[in-house]
Amino acid sequence: MDSRDFNYLFKKKRDEEAPASNTNYAKIATFVLFFIFLFGFLEYAPYATSSTKPHNASIFSELFWLYFFVVQQTLGIVHEGGHGICYILPCPEFFMVINGTIFQWLFPAGIGLYFYKRGNKLAGYIGLFFLGVSMQYTAWYISTAHEGLIVPASKSFLGVDGYHDFNYILSVFHAVKYDWLIANIVKLFAYVAMVGSVFLMFLQIFKKKRS
Repeated sequence: MDSRDFNYLFKKKRDEEAPASNTNYAKIATFVLFFIFLFGFLEYAPYATSSTKPHNASIFSELFWLYFFVVQQTLGIVHEGGHGICYILPCPEFFMVINGTIFQWLFPAGIGLYFYKRGNKLAGYIGLFFLGVSMQYTAWYISTAHEGLIVPASKSFLGVDGYHDFNYILSVFHAVKYDWLIANIVKLFAYVAMVGSVFLMFLQIFKKKRS
């Protein structure tokens, strides 16, 4: 093998390794981003969920609030879309009410599953993470069920008075007084999804680095 052959093989190997290396850096950056978001969630999420900024907010909390607000609005649109389907199709009233939450959960879960089945595990884990975020918001919504059937315009996503989904749903089962318990159970599963997704991201990166 002469020097030209050696240079050709070296260049070919370098070109093949470069995209893989860049991809791994991108995965590490994604993991770090979601790791930081996860630990900031516990402190800042209550403000973001209630759409009220904290006083004397730090730069990190401001960025977190803005990021979570965008996510919340996106999930809100999907949630209302779930109700909207039943405004078009003849759905039973109970299904019409709960379909907003079903859509809100299926949206991130479905996207994550789509990418996971096509071999993009990292995107699948991101979908799982946002399923947890969606469930966190649902847990907060459930916890306010005791406040009454009517959601005032000041607290409504659409900016008009509306019906409280979970006041209606829990009233059907005579369980409004247990809204705090049900909310905490949903929140627990939400944290399992969020922590689990970040842990799976870490495992994927660790295995790649070892290999």
